[in-house]
Amino acid sequence: MKTRTTLFACIGAVLALASPIAAQDQDMFQLPEQCSEMPLSGMEMAEMNDSMTDHGMEHDMEMGADDGDHAMLPEHVRENMQKMLVTMPAMRNGMMQQDADIAFACGMIAHHQAAIDMAEVVLDHGEDDEMRTLAEEIVEAQTREIEFMTKWLETTSN
Repeated sequence: MKTRTTLFACIGAVLALASPIAAQDQDMFQLPEQCSEMPLSGMEMAEMNDSMTDHGMEHDMEMGADDGDHAMLPEHVRENMQKMLVTMPAMRNGMMQQDADIAFACGMIAHHQAAIDMAEVVLDHGEDDEMRTLAEEIVEAQTREIEFMTKWLETTSN
């Protein structure tokens, strides 16, 4: 339990420090426009936010934002957290569609981008040949799947 608390405290700290940097990088990844055309109503989104808060999801990400020495975190952790600040909200927003198929595609595009981001970080910092090979495969496969889903969204919305 202490390890989990420490981990979430570190994540919260990195997120708090990385917010200004991530805000500058948000232009790097955006969901296709079809992912914002038919969002759930304000009431449905509010209910979703309440549900997430009740289950501690927001608390876990914010926990310990003022604790610890953030400079002690490895560079790869800081990079992953910065990128996650962009893809996690995009995934959540993408899934807020009335149509289940569109919600799936939109959420998965952001999810796949997060996998690509993580793979790129391990390619920059990792040393294990098997993990580097896996990361390369992930980048290739997930990029191809993002392209497929983006084209599907374009076709579906026309």
